Amino acid sequence: MSKIGKLPVPIPQEVTLNYENKVLMVKGPKGELTVPIQEGVEIKIADNQMEVSRKNEEKKVKALHGTTRNLINNAVIGVTQGYSKTLKLVGTGFRVALEGDKLNISLGLSHPVFIKFQEGVELKVDGQDTIIISGCDKQLVGQVAADIRKVKPPEPYKGKGIRYEDEVVIKKAGKTQKGEE
Repeated sequence: MSKIGKLPVPIPQEVTLNYENKVLMVKGPKGELTVPIQEGVEIKIADNQMEVSRKNEEKKVKALHGTTRNLINNAVIGVTQGYSKTLKLVGTGFRVALEGDKLNISLGLSHPVFIKFQEGVELKVDGQDTIIISGCDKQLVGQVAADIRKVKPPEPYKGKGIRYEDEVVIKKAGKTQKGEE
C-alpha cells in the first residue's frame, strides 16, 4: 500500500466536492479546480475526509495511487488557503513594475521584458525588486514563477538575476591571475 496514498485527505467545511465522469470538481472560497481521477483509482467521501484507494495491484495503478491523493490534497489546500511564490531581482538597476495587464521587468538587457498575466494567477509587485505570484493552482503558480525566473536566472559569479526568495546561490570563485616569479 502506498504510504502517501493511504492517508485520508481532510475536507474543510467551506469546500464542496462534485465527482462526475472521472473528474473531481473542488470548489472553495479562493476558486475552483478540477482533478482528473485516473482509471483504477477510486475515491470515497465520508465524515469530512476523502480516502483514495486502488482497484487492483497493477504497476501503473500503484504509481497513480499516491499521485492522485496528493493532487486532490493540493486542490483542497489551494481553494482554501492558496499558494504563493516570491521572486527577488538581485542586481544593480534590476527593477520591476506593473503596467496595466503586464509586468515590466528591467534586467540590464537592451530592452525591457514584458510578461502578460495568466488567468488563475495574480501578480503583485512589492517595491522595485520583488514579485509575488499567487493563486489556487499549485502547478500553475510554480510554472509562472519558473517562467519569470527563466528570463534571467541567477549567475554563479556575482549572483545577479531573478531568484526565489529562499533560494541560496552558491557563488564560484572568479579566475585568478598567476603571479610572476
